[in-house]
Amino acid sequence: MMQLLIRNEKDGILVPIPQYPLYSASIALHGGSLVPYYLNESTGWGLEISDVKKQLEDARSRGIDVRALVVINPGNPTGQVLAEENQYDIVKFCKNEGLVLLADEVYQENIYADNKKFHSFKKIVRSLGYGEEDLPLVSYQSVSKGYYGECGKRGGYMEITGFSAPVREQIYKIASVNLCSNITGQILASLVMNPPKVSDMTLLKFLHLNENTKFFR
Repeated sequence: MMQLLIRNEKDGILVPIPQYPLYSASIALHGGSLVPYYLNESTGWGLEISDVKKQLEDARSRGIDVRALVVINPGNPTGQVLAEENQYDIVKFCKNEGLVLLADEVYQENIYADNKKFHSFKKIVRSLGYGEEDLPLVSYQSVSKGYYGECGKRGGYMEITGFSAPVREQIYKIASVNLCSNITGQILASLVMNPPKVSDMTLLKFLHLNENTKFFR
């Protein structure tokens, strides 16, 4: 996605600090500008919309065309889980400011606090009544995280919604020229996307192994 979003050094991406360094590296690789926003440690590493807006306005005043907002939820390296109300504010902010929302949700299964719950940004977008054409959203998932946690494997996917047909075509075109994951990574990705269903005989065993894996981690 960075390859499509960044045209030159005047294109900026809002990225949380602290952050997973893949984002700063990708932005630098494609010649863009990283626009930092700072997570608040005193509120459990929460995302403050007022700070994000301040950083956005500052970047725009310097001639930076900010094109997207990266949100890592659950967080890496902070481990925070965004409150649902906070996610509503983020989605509305992106909608009002015309930003692509890049939702890194690869740690959605790595939540061990009883009072925390993961909500996907796609769910939040739809619950606000936004349709397919209202807000560009990219959601990321990976086989190397979660209760499966196969860190030696390479496989994952992104779901893109809210993009026009011509833009989606370009996204698929760029993705297709990259090397695909090896066969085991593809198998794992298909299992992540299609877990056992209620009608499957393996569901109870799956749930049992899932809970035990979380416990031992």
